[in-house]
Amino acid sequence: MIKNSLLILGVLVLVTSCVSPKVYKDLESKYASLKQENRKLSRDNEKLMSWQNEAKNELKELKTDYEAAVAERDKLRADYNATKSNLDALKASYTALEKNSSDAIARNSQKNRELLADLEAKEQALAAENARLQKLNKALEERSNRIAELENVIASKDAAMTQLKNAISRALTDFEGKGLTVEQRGGKVYVSMENKLLFESGSWAVGTDGQTAVRSLGNVLAENQDIAVLIEGHTDNTGSDELNVELSKSRAGVVMNYLIDQGVDKKRLASKGFGGSMPVADNRDEETRQLNRRVEFRILNY
Repeated sequence: MIKNSLLILGVLVLVTSCVSPKVYKDLESKYASLKQENRKLSRDNEKLMSWQNEAKNELKELKTDYEAAVAERDKLRADYNATKSNLDALKASYTALEKNSSDAIARNSQKNRELLADLEAKEQALAAENARLQKLNKALEERSNRIAELENVIASKDAAMTQLKNAISRALTDFEGKGLTVEQRGGKVYVSMENKLLFESGSWAVGTDGQTAVRSLGNVLAENQDIAVLIEGHTDNTGSDELNVELSKSRAGVVMNYLIDQGVDKKRLASKGFGGSMPVADNRDEETRQLNRRVEFRILNY
């Protein structure tokens, strides 16, 4: 194990010594810029999702208020109709009693005045409730339109990413099931290539199959100029964490340089090594460790 670690460390020193400090700093700066842009895009996407959730909550509250207002209006209308019926009945009674008793007439007159006042108050309340319903209807319509706009933006982004995933899948169809997977997660497309596909055994150079796969991915990037790629290197848990991080970083850098050699604008690329910190399998045997030794391409919208 010590001999193997020393050999790998020696290879790392040899590889990194071939990269000038200026190139290294440029790559770091480019990665930082892409990382910052990626964070901005993530924040924008989270903000859109937050706005959508807020709008949906407001819409739900507006609907609740609207339904309550409709119920209140219907109750007022029913009260109004009942009161009007009582008034009509009292007016009829008033006509009959007018012939028989002045005292009864006085009492009915007072009752009529009270009912008229009650009717007027109910009419005013009904008018106010109708005005509130109109206002709620307008707010409900505006909120619905805003939600529709947000849903269209999100749907458009998802559709674009789905289309990109399908294009990548078609370009790499010959390699799926041979150490390569393409999937869509959280509004981003991920292409994962195991080391056995990318590199020849015991070599740092991209192998024949790896060149074909990476070149096919590069062709898709050339057709989609509005996307960037973060190239992530990963290892298994064998060896020290520090050595694994450097190893994964170097392998991701090799793949990025191959893409640049194929004509992909280096401003659209960045690479980073994660060592064994993000396994996709539990490292219990050689088969699962092999799954963890991989390079992932995270496709991002500018």
